[in-house]
Amino acid sequence: MDLILDVLFDALKDTGYLIPFLYITYVAMEWLEIKTSDSATNRVMNAGKLGPAIGAFLGLLPQCGFSAAAATLYAGRVITRGTLIAVFLATSDEMLPIFIAKAVPVEQILTLLGTKFAIGMVAGFIIDAVLHFRHTNSTAFKIHELCEQEECSCDECCCGSDTGFRSILFYALIHTIQVTIFVFIINLILGFLIQFAGEDSIGNFLKANDSFSIVLSAIVGLIPNCAASVAIADLWTEGLLSTGAMLSGLLVSAGIGLIVLFRTNQEPKRNLSIVATLLVIGIACGFVASLLFP
Repeated sequence: MDLILDVLFDALKDTGYLIPFLYITYVAMEWLEIKTSDSATNRVMNAGKLGPAIGAFLGLLPQCGFSAAAATLYAGRVITRGTLIAVFLATSDEMLPIFIAKAVPVEQILTLLGTKFAIGMVAGFIIDAVLHFRHTNSTAFKIHELCEQEECSCDECCCGSDTGFRSILFYALIHTIQVTIFVFIINLILGFLIQFAGEDSIGNFLKANDSFSIVLSAIVGLIPNCAASVAIADLWTEGLLSTGAMLSGLLVSAGIGLIVLFRTNQEPKRNLSIVATLLVIGIACGFVASLLFP
């Protein structure tokens, strides 16, 4: 009983101090998302052949809202598959709030963001070039089909939202509570694992089985929920996950973007090929990172 109480107390303590940092971060992010969402969507719609570069850059915007927007734009064939992949690879869902709250050095955060941008942009350009060469990438607009499928007018699909300051504070609070719960659960699980197996044993196992952790992290990253990116970022900051495994997981963490893709794009085989592409790129880049940063 004492052991359970100790683990519970440590999980509450390790989670509690993050709350103010998370809340402040989410207030800033909610404001940023409201101010940039429409202009970001317009930029990627008008990017043309530069779509993967613009998409990868805009995918770096905090949270996964733009990945969801990109999935909808792809379903309407407003953007190419390469641009969509670039956005998904650059998106990290809840990575940034966790890193900020855990006081990860700014240069490390910027390096990771730059790496994700470069990988997303290069992968996007290659995919578009290959599909263009094979003449398999349909570019015919399907906006009206998409709107009919969703039973709404195009204006209604792009409706605005309440941008009041109270709304920003409220949604930031909701988001903070959700992520705090995930972090607490992860800390609780880690606490019990460390108590029974030992932190050194867990760390040694993951480092000795780096290939396994890279693949597993990428698979976890595909889970369309912020818990996936929270877990990956948290484990890396605790030193229990290698840089390669962390990168493989965060490259495929597109958040709800994948859910929106399967909901709006009525082509299961193409959707599955996009998921497979993300997984292959994430795992491959994870292995390369593990060689460069052992």
